[in-house]
Amino acid sequence: MEVLIPDFQGIESSLRTVLDAGPDVLNHNVETVPRLYRKVRSGGRYPRTLELLDRSRRYRPDIATKTGLMVGLGEERDEILQVFDDLRGVGVSILTIGQYLRPSAKHTPMTRYYHPDEFAELKAIAVGKGFVHVESGPLVRSSYHAHEQADAFDLVRGGLG
Repeated sequence: MEVLIPDFQGIESSLRTVLDAGPDVLNHNVETVPRLYRKVRSGGRYPRTLELLDRSRRYRPDIATKTGLMVGLGEERDEILQVFDDLRGVGVSILTIGQYLRPSAKHTPMTRYYHPDEFAELKAIAVGKGFVHVESGPLVRSSYHAHEQADAFDLVRGGLG
């Protein structure tokens, strides 16, 4: 079972309640790079997202932590790579990378469309940084191939991968 959670505004007891229920995967999407956070996630805070993911891993290391990143919002390549490093630094094991598609005229405009080759390159870089499983492509969303992601974490956790 995978749960997609908010950041609970940093309230640790709320996170522990979810983790105590014993999901297989805890997912909280980082969404974008720090520079664009306020624009894309008006109520969110990048450091709070990292803290939540780190707390999850420290409290229940047997539960996979997962996050999703959207590209096409105006981020730079070096910013994406720094997010990868930040996520690995707090022990995130599963990453999804997808194309931002503007849901309505009221939402942030898309700045560019990434080519599938760029998604393949981002995946290779992320895998090289130590993520257990990475899904990367224009149509990838946080639930994309969720079962395979959980299986990959189980293999590594069990010492088989």
